[in-house]
Amino acid sequence: MNQNKHHITDVAIIGSGAAGLSLALSLANHCKVTVISKGELTEGSTLYAQGGIAAVFDKKNDSIESHVQDTLDAGGGLCDREAVHYTASNAPDCLQWLIEQGVPFDMEFDSKGKERFHLTREGGHSHRRILHAADATGRAVQTTLISQVQAHPRITLLEQYNAIDLIGDKKLGQTGQHIHGVYMWNRAAKKVETISAKFVALATGGASKVYLYTSNPDVSSGDGIAMAWRAGCRVANMEFNQFHPTSLYHPELQNFLITEAMRGEGAYLKRPDGTRFMKDFDTREELAPRDIVARAIDFEMKRLGANCVYLDISHKDKDFIIEHFPTIYAKCLSVGLDITKDPIPVVPAAHYTCGGVMTDFNGKTDLDNLYAIGEVAYTGLHGANRMASNSLLECIVFAHAAAKDILAKIQHSPALKTLPVWDESRVTNSDEEVVITHNWHELRLFMWDYVGIVRSTKRLERALHRVELLQQEIRDYYANFRVTNNLLELRNLVQVAELIIRSAMERKESRGLHYTIDYPQLNDNPTPTILTPPTQFEQPK
Repeated sequence: MNQNKHHITDVAIIGSGAAGLSLALSLANHCKVTVISKGELTEGSTLYAQGGIAAVFDKKNDSIESHVQDTLDAGGGLCDREAVHYTASNAPDCLQWLIEQGVPFDMEFDSKGKERFHLTREGGHSHRRILHAADATGRAVQTTLISQVQAHPRITLLEQYNAIDLIGDKKLGQTGQHIHGVYMWNRAAKKVETISAKFVALATGGASKVYLYTSNPDVSSGDGIAMAWRAGCRVANMEFNQFHPTSLYHPELQNFLITEAMRGEGAYLKRPDGTRFMKDFDTREELAPRDIVARAIDFEMKRLGANCVYLDISHKDKDFIIEHFPTIYAKCLSVGLDITKDPIPVVPAAHYTCGGVMTDFNGKTDLDNLYAIGEVAYTGLHGANRMASNSLLECIVFAHAAAKDILAKIQHSPALKTLPVWDESRVTNSDEEVVITHNWHELRLFMWDYVGIVRSTKRLERALHRVELLQQEIRDYYANFRVTNNLLELRNLVQVAELIIRSAMERKESRGLHYTIDYPQLNDNPTPTILTPPTQFEQPK
């Protein structure tokens, strides 16, 4: 039996994006915190978020109720109104907290020469309420929070660590619902280590890497959702995966997003012949919610046999374009595209997981002392479609809520237990890594083809059949060989793929991000799709 390294902490946070780092900073003055990051601290979806964060700062022209109503409208009748109101009403205070941390949101001067925040508008919003840092808000948030956590003496940062599985009562031979720690893979040492914690928080982001084309970085492999499911947590609304309408279509710049704020500032979507088409699909045209825009683009591409459509802002003033979209301008220019003159070739790409691990408004899951915050969680905020700029907001709001709940309980939490070490005495190093590479590609390809923007019952049945075959192959592989980064991510992606497919098969209607040609209608009185895991779970070796 391998004697693995053991870490001890008060709160273990898996994930180092806006949710995880905000939670760490909100806790660290009161307890010991360990942040587990799969790659470098910067490498997560937060860094790449170009749009801003929604909050009502213009109280004269906007209101919390308007923010709530816009979110409900975008959510296709499936949002939890209480969750939406909770998030929108806490938004201004949470944005103020970010400002106090040093996030440099853009400013402007009003007609009287008084400085104020520059508010932009994105799809689905009826008012300008988006605080932003040019077109790189996520980078500004991430780098600011990183500098704060690195300077805090009570926060330990473990970079290049993959979380493998949660260690619960079942692993200890007990019958309760308590989580005691985590098995994690030290990528540098190529060893499995354990961490004991009074509380564990999943802040692992989404699962868009399950699709062939995605705006997300490689780390978005659904790890937290898969781990929580294996441990016994319910998941909800996994059929609703948002496809961002406008990802750059260029062989030299893959996964590069063209922010929705560009359409908010007047950019047009055009066919290859230069004609606009959004007016044929929705009266809001380019400012329609993302699901409508993505389906419209998908429809036009298939109808015309086109590889892409075009996003054109060249009719705007050159200085305006460069000032508002400096990152996009520079990136596109690096591959010979001048967005002040040329239309931008774009395609939809998997972008955001609207479902996830079920939680309450404190981020608490079905299991004792296990929390889930950010994209990994299902709070009821997004419904059938996430409205632009509510995602980073959700991270901050529920990180603060979870911190408050944890701090109220931590003095009375039970003593840490001795955790069983990881046993790899019966496994060997793999000599068949090509199996992982092949299965990874196969999974992402059939998910794109069968469980993408437009679905059918037959496509979903085909996808489920293939995912079940892959699961058996991966179970056999996992049982016989030592873990690797690719194996762990593939294992989680295949699990998440199954949850997406089964959720999609349960929804006999087309709503929001879930569109099926077999059930194009809307059902009356829709409810969330909730999947409950089986009572027995495969425990890690």
